[in-house]
Amino acid sequence: MSAGWRTLLLRIGDRCPEYGGTADHKEHIEICYNVLSREYEHSKDDIFEFLLQCAEQLPHKIPFFGVLIGLINLENEDFAKGVVDATQANLQDALHTENRDRIRILLRFLCGLMCSKVISPNSIIETYETLLSSAATILDEDAGNASWQPRADFYVYCILASLPWGGSELFEQVPDELERVLVGIQSYISIRRHFDDIAFSVFETDEGNSPNKKDFMEDLWEHMQLLSRNGWKVKSVPKPYLSFEAQLVVGKSHRFHPVSCPPPTFTMSSSEILKGQEKHEANLKYPQRLRRLHIFPTNKAENMQPVDRFVVEEYILDVLLFFNGCRKECAFYLVSLPVSFRYEYLMAETIFSQLLLLPNPPFRPIYYTLVIIDLCKALPAAFPSVVVAAVHALFDRISNMDTECRTRLILWFSHHLSNFQFIWPWQEWANVKGLPKWAPQRVFVQEVLEREIRLSYFEKIKQSIEDAAELEGLLPPKAGPNFRYHTDESKESTEGHRLSKELVSMVRGRKTTRDIILWVEEQIVPANGAKFAVDVVSQTLLDIGSKSFTHLITVLERYGQIISKLCPDEEMQLLLMDEVSAYWKNSTQMTAIAIDRMMGYRLISNLAIVKWVFSPANVDQFHVSDRPWEILRNTVSKTYNRISDLRKEIQTLRKSIQVAKEASAKAIKELEEAKSILEIVEGQPVPSERPGRLRRLQGFADKAKEEEVTIEESLEAKQALLALGLEEGKELLRLLFKSFLDVLTERLPPVSADGDVPNLRAGDPNVTFPASDPEAATMEIDNENGADNNSQVNRENTEAGYTIGELEQWCLCTLGYLKSFSRQYATEIWSHIGMLDDEVFVGSIHPLIRKAAFSGLCRQMNQ
Repeated sequence: MSAGWRTLLLRIGDRCPEYGGTADHKEHIEICYNVLSREYEHSKDDIFEFLLQCAEQLPHKIPFFGVLIGLINLENEDFAKGVVDATQANLQDALHTENRDRIRILLRFLCGLMCSKVISPNSIIETYETLLSSAATILDEDAGNASWQPRADFYVYCILASLPWGGSELFEQVPDELERVLVGIQSYISIRRHFDDIAFSVFETDEGNSPNKKDFMEDLWEHMQLLSRNGWKVKSVPKPYLSFEAQLVVGKSHRFHPVSCPPPTFTMSSSEILKGQEKHEANLKYPQRLRRLHIFPTNKAENMQPVDRFVVEEYILDVLLFFNGCRKECAFYLVSLPVSFRYEYLMAETIFSQLLLLPNPPFRPIYYTLVIIDLCKALPAAFPSVVVAAVHALFDRISNMDTECRTRLILWFSHHLSNFQFIWPWQEWANVKGLPKWAPQRVFVQEVLEREIRLSYFEKIKQSIEDAAELEGLLPPKAGPNFRYHTDESKESTEGHRLSKELVSMVRGRKTTRDIILWVEEQIVPANGAKFAVDVVSQTLLDIGSKSFTHLITVLERYGQIISKLCPDEEMQLLLMDEVSAYWKNSTQMTAIAIDRMMGYRLISNLAIVKWVFSPANVDQFHVSDRPWEILRNTVSKTYNRISDLRKEIQTLRKSIQVAKEASAKAIKELEEAKSILEIVEGQPVPSERPGRLRRLQGFADKAKEEEVTIEESLEAKQALLALGLEEGKELLRLLFKSFLDVLTERLPPVSADGDVPNLRAGDPNVTFPASDPEAATMEIDNENGADNNSQVNRENTEAGYTIGELEQWCLCTLGYLKSFSRQYATEIWSHIGMLDDEVFVGSIHPLIRKAAFSGLCRQMNQ
């Protein structure tokens, strides 16, 4: 970067930091224009790139940059024409590379240029009609492909999203042409398929099934119709160009050359599976940018027009997008948006909507956590109270919240509190201790406290809830190992104690792994059996590695072969996980870490972990603890991360092979050219090059060829690993869904004789659950949940003879996690949908299971 470029950035940054606040826009624009004018002769190219980058990366300031370019256009038309041409080229490139954010922002930038008289309104209309025509073609039965409706929706969304910035000028200058575009949009809205995203809703209620509920496109179109009727007046979009209208009006309007959209993608197959895969791919490439999360009641949130709400949401999402990784800058721009009204509640709703967006947030959850923290520090008098209100509102609706969102909220909230000394009015939630142990609010508080302890220590968190002493019963046991062979004078020494002590001596004596394996095979297995050997060895090695995470890793690296030798099959691996769980029964975190590390070192298979998670002891914990789900999430994620990493490595190797082949061909060509140059010596043709150079060239050629062969061998090895990984992933998916199917089928209430699907959320007294052994099936809650045994809740459960409410919650929770895995790994499910249909979901499957299992897919599964 040149010195002039750096100077320009500093001066612009110093002169115009308050744009968007209460400062005078005209004054700041004049200052910035003067700075640019002085630097123009020395930094013309830098200014050109600078303005284009600013327009794309600070889109909430587009009206400002549009005026700057308009003022420059008065003095230097070629410069402005260059900006217009560059914008056209960038938009054309973005359309063909499917860069959604760039397309959307460049259309807004075009509106900014039009308002400043840099381009003509007809150019905007022409661009709109190009996008609208492409959208209509995509939905055409003969010429298009309706599977790609998400792309068509996106094009129309871009048009509608840019109208708050340019609608008023278009209406004033080309009203008939604008009306033609709006009529075209109305026609498109009438033929598009309504999108029902109930499977991606944060709150699982029946409201999403309403046929009258508008989807995001229909809602936005309604807002723009209202804006049109109100004369295109938008409070949230500044109009700095009006202050310079007398100057800008004499500027030359440049032609914006037409752009073209990529043609629709056709599929020749009539297969429903292939069509479904295509719809899924389209949704991945063109996802819905925002799913509004209405947290606050209308009497609390800011009162603003729907279009203003949309514009401010766009501002917030743009800032989050372009300042990802720059948390402090992100917070700075979020609190200084170019609007004249308060928007803290809307900002909180928008950020939480992104944090809880399904199936995945646009960025890592930690980013939103840090932004919220910085916003609380930037607006100490306003934003913390908004966050508190948001948490209380979400807590009140936690029983209806999607399971995946509930987990994200727990992780965010515990991390947030760790940055504010764990201060929270816990006494307001003290009543949850009286709820059954499976009640969602109680589980939420319990899991937040457990996560807080991970981020701090037991005594600190216990002290933080001293104003709500009732909640101490929800704290997990104080973390620490539960070593079965701990030396204690009060306990009688057993054979296990003796063998464990001897193993510790061997480890401390630096005995080799081979020596220890021989000792186990000779001293433990013959006399006590393999299961006892797993018990003693695993408990002892875990105890040796219990001091820290590093100690655990060291033990597994050095002595993992011993465990591998003792646990060669799934039966023994299940026993090993039982031992890990027993040793770390007081630490959910260490249980998850130990099992995860053992899977990483291939001591435990992912299939064994799935079977262990779905064992009876863990199944009964599905609705009261995140412990089994955390382990299952880690297992599935690690499996598919391996596959993803291998694909990336293969892609890199393929590029490396191409480079190596080119290098090898070049080296061989140089060698052959050197050998082909001959001279006559004593009447005989001999190479004219010196022998030393020929040897060097030969060496280079041999080395290049060797490197090419090495990379090809690495590629073959990685491809073999990928094939193995894909097969492993397929088996994991089959077992995962089969396990969900088995446990849910066993406990879900059956469909009625009339075919009515049971409503687990309605508290329907007619819902009946499968008969089972009451002693085996009843989930004890009266003596363990901390509630008063004489409470009304427990009396009702006792009178019923079975905890119906608990079974309903277990079913809801398990179905929620099945739905979560379906959304998270929808691409993998599509890859193996035939296998799942043929091997897992065969016969009469409960409709609730089928709905949850395929909720992340873009097709309706046949019953």
